[in-house]
Amino acid sequence: MTKEDLQMVGFEIVAYAGDARSSLLTLLREVRAGNFENVEAGLASADENLKLAHNAQTKILAEEAKGEDLDVGFIFIHGQDHLMTTLLLRELIQDFIELYRKDR
Repeated sequence: MTKEDLQMVGFEIVAYAGDARSSLLTLLREVRAGNFENVEAGLASADENLKLAHNAQTKILAEEAKGEDLDVGFIFIHGQDHLMTTLLLRELIQDFIELYRKDR
């Protein structure tokens, strides 16, 4: 796998994780305002994008596990950072949703 291939996967991860992050933050704003109608759809949208980002990441992990020497650059690392922080955000948003539901 070339460095350019890894960069493209990095961009893919950033894009999917970014879409998930946007969905989650929009959902949090709605929940804070008392709108719980879109919770399941918002979480499903974020989860789909997180799955796509994770699948892209898994392609690279599989290549390395097969012994391929990968020339990982900053863009790929940036994608990993986006994915991991968005996964954490997903967990926190779930907790916030439950807290806001209890307050209503």
